[in-house]
This record gives sequence, C-alpha cells and structure tokens, in this order.
Amino acid sequence: MCADVIVAEDDEKQAELVRRYLEREGHAVRIVGDGLAALDAVRHQEPDLLVLDVMMPRADGLDVVRVLRAEARELPVLMLTARTTEDDLLLGLDLGADDYMTKPYSPRELMARVRTLLRRARRPGGAAQDHVLRVGALVVDPERHEVTVDGEPVECTRGEFRILAALAAGPDRVFSRQRLLEELHGFDRYISDRTVDVHIMNLRKKIEPAPRRPVRLLTVFGVGYKLTDPAKAARRA
Repeated sequence: MCADVIVAEDDEKQAELVRRYLEREGHAVRIVGDGLAALDAVRHQEPDLLVLDVMMPRADGLDVVRVLRAEARELPVLMLTARTTEDDLLLGLDLGADDYMTKPYSPRELMARVRTLLRRARRPGGAAQDHVLRVGALVVDPERHEVTVDGEPVECTRGEFRILAALAAGPDRVFSRQRLLEELHGFDRYISDRTVDVHIMNLRKKIEPAPRRPVRLLTVFGVGYKLTDPAKAARRA
C-alpha cells in the first residue's frame, strides 16, 4: 500500500527518522518544517496522509488541522506531540485529527498507525458499513460523512461522527466507553475514557432538543451509552 505522505516536523532528526521508516514501507515522502508550509504542501500535492507535529513555527499543528477541516479536506491526519495532558489531546481530536501519538514513540507503532489510517481511508465507498443509518429523525450517512436531525444538517467532528455512527448502527444497544473508544481508532494510550464522555456531551448539544435532558443519546449508568428513537420509546411507554 504505497502512499504519498507529507511529514510536517521542524525537528530535522525526527523528520528524517520518520522519513526512513515511511520510505522503507514504499511510501513517497515530502518533509516540511513549519505549519504554513504544511498547508501549502497539502493544497498543492493532495497527499494520502499528513503526519503532523503539534509544536511548529509559523502555525502550530492544531491550527493546521483547524484550517484543513474548515476547507473540508478529508485526508487522514496523524498528530505527533510532546504534550501529554488530556486536554491537549482532546483538543486535537475535537479539531479533527484522526490519530494522536505522544513523544517519545515507537517507530514500529507509528508505522502500524500509518497502515491502519491508510486502510481506513481507502475502504471502498460501497462497503456494507456505509449504508445510511436512521434512528428516528436522526440520519447518519457514513459515505457522505453527513448527519441530519429532522432534516437539518448537524456539523460533527470526526471523533463525534465515528461515535454517533457506531451507536446508530446498533440502536437501543448499549455501548461501553471502551467499545466507543475503540471506534475512535487506536488513539494514544494516554487518552482516557473521558474522551468518550466529552464527545457524548458535545453530541448532545448538537442532536438533543434539551442537552441536559437527553431523549436520544442516553446514559446507561454503570454500563455506557445508547442511541434510541424517542418517538418509538414514547409509543412503547
């Protein structure tokens, strides 16, 4: 699985290390040393993957992800950072990063993450898991990466979308936090179950008429979360 990869890293030794491992697996690699150069390279090259350091001159990695997602660019982004606080990691996820590794990291683990991201990105659009999911007035379209409630579009980050799609694929089924964390695709081990809670909280603000009194995205105390059709629940009651 050969791919075009941009590595945005201002530490030359780190950049060369990543380049060597990527090229060893047959990928074509371009190195850039700051955030603005990363944006320019993505716009002109249209790569298959961006490996992005957070702390860079001119524009940091978080700003780069923010701009790319605002431009509706869907390329996978693997972020690398020396920051280890949960808030920093959650911010990266909320902005639309696909995966997040903290330094120091194992080059072999990095390559495993790269392979998984590329496989997900190249999954055929017509696969069975890409059919439209409906739970009452909530509609999730995995192929188009779209969510609507009562016909109104809902903007979701990638992490929020993955959790919502997993829940919508099994309406009324209870998903544990660990199961939903797995849907976020192998995020760094330093991220805790609170990651899921933050995404659930943000989703409720977007899909619930009263987020503090949810009727769609419900907590099953001591177990996890489930997605249900409030109209159907009312009929059963």
